[in-house]
Amino acid sequence: MIRTLVLGASPKEDRASYDAVMKLRRHGHPVFAVGLSKGKVGDVEINDEISGIPGFRPETITLYLGKARQESFQELILNSGANRVIFNPGAENPELASILTSKGIEAIEACTLTMLAVGMY
Repeated sequence: MIRTLVLGASPKEDRASYDAVMKLRRHGHPVFAVGLSKGKVGDVEINDEISGIPGFRPETITLYLGKARQESFQELILNSGANRVIFNPGAENPELASILTSKGIEAIEACTLTMLAVGMY
């Protein structure tokens, strides 16, 4: 199972990030969610800051934040210890992807929901 940080999580059921949290949990992945406001997705609390995850080291970060909103999380992403960052549709950021790649972190433009559906997560 892959420890995953969903960055840009939303408690709104019509959002892709909501579906991602639900489907990641259904697949048995440990999930931590950070969003712009607190809330809950199934059994996962959405935190509005990263300090609520003591000891949680994600293997994958899946981004549901646009490029402008990613800026305030860039240091977190770079220092998280994650070995993969997924830029979901609407979250593409070639500059950040280039920085991640230069640090040996896999940066891919993909859809977490599709990856889960086809067994490529």
